[in-house]
Amino acid sequence: MAKKGKRYRAALDLIASTEGPIDVSTACGLLKQSGTAKFDESVDLDVRLGVDPRHADQMVRGTVALPHGTGKDVRVLVLANEGKQQEARDAGADHVGLDDMATKIQKEGWTDFDVVIATPDVMAVVGRLGRVLGPRGLMPNPKSGTVTMDLAAAIAEVKAGKIDFRVDKAGILHTAIGKASFSADQLAENAEAFLREIVRLRPAAAKGTYVRSITISTTMGPGIALDRSEVLSALR
Repeated sequence: MAKKGKRYRAALDLIASTEGPIDVSTACGLLKQSGTAKFDESVDLDVRLGVDPRHADQMVRGTVALPHGTGKDVRVLVLANEGKQQEARDAGADHVGLDDMATKIQKEGWTDFDVVIATPDVMAVVGRLGRVLGPRGLMPNPKSGTVTMDLAAAIAEVKAGKIDFRVDKAGILHTAIGKASFSADQLAENAEAFLREIVRLRPAAAKGTYVRSITISTTMGPGIALDRSEVLSALR
């Protein structure tokens, strides 16, 4: 078993010495104290849900605009016909095209982007890219606002911090909610916005305990288990 470094062990000791239930604000404060890596680590939130994603009526998927963004420069690819391409460029899209981009994705496996936005009239072309984009969670979807004729608004939302999330096969949501350079308050507000949306999206078919556990961590740090009851009470 690999030996943990001094920073990691110090972070574990700090977490273990914390008294009382750990709510969102407390956890974010601990992250600020323990995040000592030499680069700006991502802050990740993992939420285990009491759902079975194999059943369509228990799928949890959606979007949320984080109040302070993710701290990441989001690279946007827009797939649209020529008539809409200039609008996408003017709105700040990083890559714009259609057949040329589709060919690059299909033949070269190119995925040097974070979000794909498409207009409804080109979905026949986009559909052929499912084998490459689907497994990476990059397929445009009307429910997430990435299939639209209003490209300028969609690009602005994504660049400002709108994220798309989907529960995995194990019933867990993994989401980056910011960077270690964010203040504790900014991280807490982002986490609460995300968690509030998860609670709102509870499927009617989900039985028993819906939110089973919540863990927050930095890229190089240990996970901090939040007190589920404390967090959910604060969101009401």
